[in-house]
Amino acid sequence: MTEPGLEWRGIATGVGSMPGEDPAEAVRIVAGELPDLPHLPELPARGVGADMIGRGATFLVDLPVDLQVSGWRFVDKPGRDLRQALDLLARDTDTLEDRTQDHVGPLKLQVPGPWTLAASIELHYGDKAAADPGAVRDLVQSLAEGVRRHVADIAGRLPNARVVLQLDEPSVPAVLAGRLPTASGFGTLRAIDTPVVRAGLADVLTAATEAGAVRTVLHCCAGRPPLELFGEAGAGALSFDLGRLRDADDALGAAVEAGTTLFVGIVPGTDAELGGVAETVGRVRRFWSRLGFPPALLPTSVVLTPACGLAGASPAYARAALRRIRETARAISEDPEG
Repeated sequence: MTEPGLEWRGIATGVGSMPGEDPAEAVRIVAGELPDLPHLPELPARGVGADMIGRGATFLVDLPVDLQVSGWRFVDKPGRDLRQALDLLARDTDTLEDRTQDHVGPLKLQVPGPWTLAASIELHYGDKAAADPGAVRDLVQSLAEGVRRHVADIAGRLPNARVVLQLDEPSVPAVLAGRLPTASGFGTLRAIDTPVVRAGLADVLTAATEAGAVRTVLHCCAGRPPLELFGEAGAGALSFDLGRLRDADDALGAAVEAGTTLFVGIVPGTDAELGGVAETVGRVRRFWSRLGFPPALLPTSVVLTPACGLAGASPAYARAALRRIRETARAISEDPEG
């Protein structure tokens, strides 16, 4: 179900990351190619603090981290690496504010989810945070507060925008299956119970909604993401890579019937031959037909995206990929019956 005042028809958006190191150029491309649902670009090519986990650490309230040889680790007080990550985030949000001040409508932010952060950040003694239930509870609460502040900050800067908050959770399948490597790499952590994972996701999604987000999205480009779990956690949209997805038609059909939007990744995240618009349109329509819903529902039920982030793509391909999904979304909106 679309929220009152949120136009959700024939829309395309990015997953998050873009190539390059210039936030002004990235915002210009995103706003130009995706005018109906632009997003805050992430630029990991800038190095320390611009990577997914470094960016995620900037949203942790009173839980400072620092970059060690083995990766990001919780520390007693903020250091240089966290300050750099915070500086990069501040530059990005300032640029977004400057370049999209006149934007009216939905605008998407991305934040690494609690389980991906817990699967990546180490505790003081060296194991992953996911190994310690107490540390996980602290991380979830800290991230929820950080997301609440982030959503409120952007909503205040851009009063005509309607914030959409996306949680990136590539690590959830490994967390649920007990396939998460230990910090040493010689073993795996025990599987975390589904209700615990669901509750952690729900806490962060709820914080975003309470801060004013008009839609929450859970993104996971694994082959078999736990779509039912994401829906139960309260996600208003499910984001996935259509090319990798397996055995998910029943779960997606149930999600659509429940009013959940599908963010469908339809073009590769790295340089590839895109073919013609008609080819991409046909792929989306075949997917929708397979789910068994009337074509007229397609434009208001699906948002098109790249398969995953575009950080590994060339700048020319990234622009072409965003243009292709926009053209495909509009073609479907103008002629849903095909």
